[in-house]
Amino acid sequence: MALTTTAPTVQTRAGFREKLQDALPKIVLAPSFALIVVFVYGFILWTIFLSFTNSKDFPSTKLVGWTSYLKLWNWTFESSPPSNWYTSITNMAIYGVLYVGICMALGLLLAILLDQKIRAEGFLRTIYLYPMALSMIVTGVAWKWFLDPSLGLEQTLHRIGWTSFHFGWLKDPNFVIYTVVIAGVWQTSGFVMAMFLAGLRGIDSEMLKAAQIDGASGFRIYWRIVIPILRPVFLSAFIVLTHMAIKSYDLVVALTSGGPGGSAWLPSLFMNDYSFKRSQMDVGSASAVIMLMAITAIIVPYLYSELREKAR
Repeated sequence: MALTTTAPTVQTRAGFREKLQDALPKIVLAPSFALIVVFVYGFILWTIFLSFTNSKDFPSTKLVGWTSYLKLWNWTFESSPPSNWYTSITNMAIYGVLYVGICMALGLLLAILLDQKIRAEGFLRTIYLYPMALSMIVTGVAWKWFLDPSLGLEQTLHRIGWTSFHFGWLKDPNFVIYTVVIAGVWQTSGFVMAMFLAGLRGIDSEMLKAAQIDGASGFRIYWRIVIPILRPVFLSAFIVLTHMAIKSYDLVVALTSGGPGGSAWLPSLFMNDYSFKRSQMDVGSASAVIMLMAITAIIVPYLYSELREKAR
């Protein structure tokens, strides 16, 4: 009778232990998941809601339809038009194309260089990756000192005798956005290099040797074999860089303070300024929603292509 009673008890305990082990990861991750749901997705929904209200200094629950979006794109004349929005999206196009394109090209070239098993590879890789360890604020301040005509490169060259040298992009409204591109590329290209280098090291060397035996040149090997294999890395790098370009804020503030005359504004600066400084939280929320839509338009096709590849 005792044996009959003990056996089910042991089985019950073993079953309880297995269920607890299965549920333990979910229990541990539950607080983090709840925080993400509330403070990420919850605030995204709250921002979307505010974009359809007449919120000014403080949030309002009075719905006014698409009025904020009409103000944002200057399709209504009920209030002063946010002219800096068009400057922001123009700068975003310039910065995004140059930043993403140069980072990917430079990162690929650096990765190919390091993949040649050159000497001091570890030292060079550390140098290329070091800027990524710095915050955007530090990068912006450092490049501001370097590019300021009265402090940095221009002043130094004048002191050593090259008085005809002039580089005033930081003070020129037509070129200040390109200084942001320079600082951003310097900050991120090493990270992209690491991504491409990991992809290159994962390619089967026997395939490349077979192509060399067949008489293919180095350029043709990379163009016909290596780069197509690196397609997932290109997509990942593109997504990361585009996301970083759209949400750029601290780099621009530290480097240019948005100036001169708002000529270096990006959508992130526009959103912050109109939401918290100009008492137009409805317009700022609408600009944030536009930024979210831009990021979504990039990420969704990427996820679709990745899932489609896995299905195949």
